[in-house]
Amino acid sequence: MQKTKASADELIALILNGIEEVKGVDTNLLDLREIENTVCDYFIICSGTSNTHVNAIVSSIQKTVSKAIHDKPWHVEGSDNAEWVLMDYVNVVVHVFQKHTREFYDIEGLWGDAKVTMVESSYNS
Repeated sequence: MQKTKASADELIALILNGIEEVKGVDTNLLDLREIENTVCDYFIICSGTSNTHVNAIVSSIQKTVSKAIHDKPWHVEGSDNAEWVLMDYVNVVVHVFQKHTREFYDIEGLWGDAKVTMVESSYNS
């Protein structure tokens, strides 16, 4: 099967759908394209409320993206303890955190020069 090359916008929309599907919280999109020497163009950061929830978010993202555009992450790490799971889709890197781990590492603070878009969810957390 021929893998279609999805645009970054399409991939981001699918990832956000996957997060939304299982009620991931506090989702932010960081646009890193204006910053020099970055490893990717975008970070998507969201939180889950427990290990189970974090893994459900990761699984939902993988299913949503795979079903729509037959793409899978180049690399996934952190699933074992599910405090911080990183999913690398090359141009888009997804960080799924538990709240305390997210606060500790403060990725948004580290990448303070990035353009941050807060993603509204369609439900109330």
